[in-house]
This record gives sequence, C-alpha cells and structure tokens, in this order.
Amino acid sequence: MSDPHSPLRLPVLEPTTLRAALNAEFHARSPLPLSSPARVSQLVFANASSDTTAERAHLAQLERLVNGELLEGSDSHRLLAAKGIVLRWELHTEFSSYTFYRQSATAESQDPGTSALEALPSEWLAAIPGELLVATHVDLQSSANVSPESMTSGLSPTGPPVVAARVADNAAWVFTNFLFEQGFSRFQILDVKLTQRQAGRTVQRLLDIETYRLLSLLALPIAKEVGNWLTPAENKLAEMVDQIGLANSLADERHVLAQLTSLATEVEHSIARTAFRFGAARAYHDLVMQRVGELRERRVAGCPTFAEIMQRRLAPAVHTCIAMADRQDELSDRLTRTCELLRTRVEVELERQNQEQLLQMNRRARLQLRLQETVEGLSVVAITYYGSQLVHYLAKGGKTLLPVLSPEIAAALSIPLIAAAAMFGIWRMRKRLRQEEEREH
Repeated sequence: MSDPHSPLRLPVLEPTTLRAALNAEFHARSPLPLSSPARVSQLVFANASSDTTAERAHLAQLERLVNGELLEGSDSHRLLAAKGIVLRWELHTEFSSYTFYRQSATAESQDPGTSALEALPSEWLAAIPGELLVATHVDLQSSANVSPESMTSGLSPTGPPVVAARVADNAAWVFTNFLFEQGFSRFQILDVKLTQRQAGRTVQRLLDIETYRLLSLLALPIAKEVGNWLTPAENKLAEMVDQIGLANSLADERHVLAQLTSLATEVEHSIARTAFRFGAARAYHDLVMQRVGELRERRVAGCPTFAEIMQRRLAPAVHTCIAMADRQDELSDRLTRTCELLRTRVEVELERQNQEQLLQMNRRARLQLRLQETVEGLSVVAITYYGSQLVHYLAKGGKTLLPVLSPEIAAALSIPLIAAAAMFGIWRMRKRLRQEEEREH
C-alpha cells in the first residue's frame, strides 16, 4: 500500500497548449509594491493596428539605451528595470500603456515639478508609437512630510473643485482635480499607514480610474454625431408610416417599401459603425466605478468624493452614449416591424390579385368547357349528317340488289345509329384523356 502521508502525484497528463499562457496571464499585471516617497507616471497610447512590432522594437531600444534588465516578458506584458526606474508595458484591446515607477529621495519628493519620466531619454519618449490618449502623474508622499491639513487648508471655495477622500480604510489621503497641468492629470497620495502592496494597489486603481474615465468618453462625440441624424430619421419613419396608411395601390406600397429599406440600411450601417464604441464606453464606465468602489473612500469635509464626481460628471456622458445606442436599436426594431407590416400588406394585395386571376381563369375554363361541349354536339350532328349521306349513297348503289329498300328510308334509319356511335366514341375519348391526366397527377 502507498504511504497516505506521501505527496499526491498527478499522472502524466497532456495539458492544453494554452494552459501555461492562461495561468501566466492571470498572474500578470499585479500591482508593484511601493513605498513613499515615490513618483509614478503613465502614458496610454491608442493602438493604430494589431501589429505591435514597432512597440516591441521601441521597448528593445530603451533597454539598450539605459542598459535595462527584463524582469518579466510576454506577448502582452513586459517589466523592465533600469536606472532606478521600473517600466511596465501592457498591451490591451485598443490601447497600450507605459507605466514608469521611481522611488524618490526625501529632498526630491518635495519638488512638485519632478516626475518619473525625467530619468528617461526625451527622444525615446517622443518617439513612442501611437496617439497619446492619457497622461497621468501620481505622487506618493508620506503624511509625515506633507500633512493632509496643508492640502485642505489651501483649498479655495471659488477655485476649481478638488476631489479628496480618505482611502484604504483611512490608510491614505488622495487629492486630485482631474485637470490637465502641462498635459498631465495629477494625483497626490498622502501615505498614513499604507503597506507596500496597499500603496501599489492604490496607485494602480487611480491610474485605472483616469485611463478608463477618458476612454469611456471617446464615445461621447460619436453619440452627439449619431443624435444629429437620429431625430430626422425618426421623423422620416413617422412620415413613411403615414404614407402606408394613405397608399392606394400596390405601386405606392412598393415605393414606401423601397424608402423603408433604404432607411433601414442607413440605420444598420450606423449600428455596425458605433456598436463597439458604445459597448466599450459602457464597459469602461463599469470599470471606473468598480475601481472607485475598491478605494473604500471616506469623505473629506468640503470636498466631493470620487464616487460623487463620477456620478455627476462621467455618468451623464456615458448615459448619453447608452441612450443613443438604445435609440438606434429601437429605431432598427421599429423599421423592422414597419417593413414587415408593409410586406404583409403587399403580400395580401398580391394574394387578392392572384385570387382574382384564378377566378378569371376558372371562368375562362368553364366557358371553354361549354364551348367544347357545344363543339362536341356540333361534331355529332356533322358526323351523323355525313354518315347518313354515305348510307344514302350506299343504298342507291345497292338498289338493284334490294329494290324493296328505299335509299331515303335507309338514310333515316341510320341517323340514330350513327349519332349514338359518334356520342359513344367521343365519350370514350374523353374518358381516356381523363384517366391519363389522373395518372400524371
């Protein structure tokens, strides 16, 4: 028997080729542990295409320039350390992010103009592929060096609103105004009793909030564009519905159906063009609110919280995008119902016309039958006449043999027999044709 205390060994199994990659993806992008004071900067660029060769080559160039060391690497994630800087590159569905971490000296941390980007070659930063979407600075300071009171005491009631909250169960203070200063959004974190992993998670959540906040707003200009033509399209549909009620002929209904089909094509084209953007806006907004909830924030007197500012500023814009998407879908559904209604009317009209044509064909068939019966009767008369004449001539020729038989009497006696034979022959022919028709069916 096997030892029950021995470690369990799995049999030799054939794992899927994706097993290791999926597990690595699960553990990737974990927040880096941080301690105050520290500077963090993040740049987010839109992916111009699915080809990331240029980005990888650019990262390799930085590694050579600063003699960096690759700590982690995969197709969608790299972690590079050099010159007191840690760079994390992440590839997402439609953007790439470059996050730079730098531990600061105590004296340097007091200078608000410093950032984690200063230790990097400016030429390399300027040549990062893609269009810049988000640029964020995060300053992590100890509350022993910068007190929360010094931050709140300088707030002006008439100045720009400052968002402030105590986060991570009162382990830190966070301040921001979501305004761009020299092109960057800025967050100030005052560390009260954060552990290194708490500090890393808090920084990552703030970066995610800023990134997904701006990405969710990418759909707002498209929503305004869609709204500009949705109202005329809805009015046009209402006019077409009125035209359906006033249509008096099949040609009118077909004309309205052609207009409906053209409008439906425009609507479906717009839905196909905007569905991803509107869906992404909804998903990014959900991520923002999820990250805000993970902050576990508590109110600072006189300042709105992150949840409040998102509900007041971000939610209406995202709801506008969702409303435009719903209006497009509703218009598409209304067009579908209207087209089905009009097609039903056209089909009913076609059925009525087909029924009229069938009735006319039935009338023609009955008329042809009567004409045929009349022709058959005339044929019997004609056959009887010519047959009796033949008998009359035969009787004249045979008068020398049978002088008693009069040609006129013979012709008269043959008329019923000839008529009966002709009628019987026509009946047999009709019966045979009917049987052949039945066999064909």
